[in-house]
Amino acid sequence: MDRPMEEELLEQQEDTQKGRFLTFPLGNESYGIEIQYVTEIIGIQPITEVPELPEYIRGIINLRGKIIPVMDARIRFKKPFLEYNDRTCVIVIDVNEVAIGLIVDSVSEVISIAEENIVSTPSIQQINNRYIKGIGKVGNEVKLLLDCEKILNEQELDEVANFE
Repeated sequence: MDRPMEEELLEQQEDTQKGRFLTFPLGNESYGIEIQYVTEIIGIQPITEVPELPEYIRGIINLRGKIIPVMDARIRFKKPFLEYNDRTCVIVIDVNEVAIGLIVDSVSEVISIAEENIVSTPSIQQINNRYIKGIGKVGNEVKLLLDCEKILNEQELDEVANFE
């Protein structure tokens, strides 16, 4: 396939993903991740703990021969730990070509949120806001839209990239 056609197909694919979010609950809040970052959704897997990682990085899993670090989204967002059950999922995302698994209570659905229904986060002086890219208004509900690029800072990303 020649280069310009390949680039055009890639742009079309990005357009179809624009404004689409995978949503999931954590406690009483509902979160969304841009679908372009999501590689796959899997059930909870056996996790191998790795010493001296931050508490929210639960360890690593072996996904079809690829080692992927997994992060408990509840702990990352300073929510109480919840025992994993049959609804617990791992959302595998790709951030700067590093695969990371996000452990969430369950997944809800993929929804489209028009740009005009996304507002920036209020400047409340909470450290947790750095993970939130915007707030999506969907009917009477709000979805906290995650900034996948900021879930882990550069140093943390470098640490987990070493597992690959």
